[in-house]
Amino acid sequence: MSGTNRRWLLAARPQGMIKDSDFRLEETPVPEPGPGEFLVRQTHLSFDPTQRGWIAFDTYLPAVKIGEVMRAGGVGQVIKSNHPAFKPGQMVQGGFGWQDYMVTAGQTEFMPVQPLFPGVTPEQALGVFGVTGLTAWFGLTDIGKPVAGDTVVVSGAAGATGSVVVQIAKALGCKVIGIAGGADKCKWVTDVAGADACIDYKSENVAERIKALAPKGVNVVFENVGGEILEASLMNLALRARVVLCGGISGYNDANPADAKGIRPYMNLTVTRSRMEGFIVLDYAPRYGEGVMALSKLIAEGKLKTADDVQHGFENIPATLRRLFEGKNLGKQLLKIADPPLPVV
Repeated sequence: MSGTNRRWLLAARPQGMIKDSDFRLEETPVPEPGPGEFLVRQTHLSFDPTQRGWIAFDTYLPAVKIGEVMRAGGVGQVIKSNHPAFKPGQMVQGGFGWQDYMVTAGQTEFMPVQPLFPGVTPEQALGVFGVTGLTAWFGLTDIGKPVAGDTVVVSGAAGATGSVVVQIAKALGCKVIGIAGGADKCKWVTDVAGADACIDYKSENVAERIKALAPKGVNVVFENVGGEILEASLMNLALRARVVLCGGISGYNDANPADAKGIRPYMNLTVTRSRMEGFIVLDYAPRYGEGVMALSKLIAEGKLKTADDVQHGFENIPATLRRLFEGKNLGKQLLKIADPPLPVV
């Protein structure tokens, strides 16, 4: 197949905030699918805070190597196929990376290629029905185990995962306190996502506000930020609280994980007989269908609304990842490369 495949390669391990120069743009010929393979033209890219870890050091996945295509989830259209299960024109999702085209036999670097369900948009596939929504569902319900009447604190409440957690907790009958940065984000968390309150960490004392809003303590903490925000929640735990460690975006730009500060009020976990547990959503892969059905039901009932921040342009891919760490995104961060349907071979 003629044409050019644009690819962003990792050029250097970032030091501090991600820079455009940490990546290198190259152009290669569009690859040809071999026997049992098919060619995907990517249309939408997903951006998640965990990608910062992937380019720094080995995490739950090996670090992206210097000179390799940057790892990322995406949605695309099958353009040419020698695979009986994938037909030209079909929309699929998988770990396609920062490139226009990818040849695969149905497996990608870190997750299987799956056809989109009828009626599901690329934005939904990468957001509420992708690892973002599934992280919110399984992290809250399986580890946080909230019950009606519990008080739940969600940091990063205007982000992709946090905004879904807020709404699941409300649907389960909980009092929900969000934490977000800026008046506009806090307004969205209360007025759209339906939280009972939202603390603006940029202008308020988070620990004092949690204490005022939850005088009897917090039953569940869903943590996306870490650092001082996590400490504020730990100082306000109820008896036998559950702290769900999903992410720690406040420290992702640290050059070395050993440089991260410790958690000062950790002994309050002992005093309150509470539990703090981390998780990776990939552990729940066998149950993804269960999560999608639960999230679909909430959407059908009008209890779950989504927000998508969609950027445009292949050349803007590194800057779009940086938006996550500059606090610019509201909801799920995406980038559109092309509009389907696309011509097929």
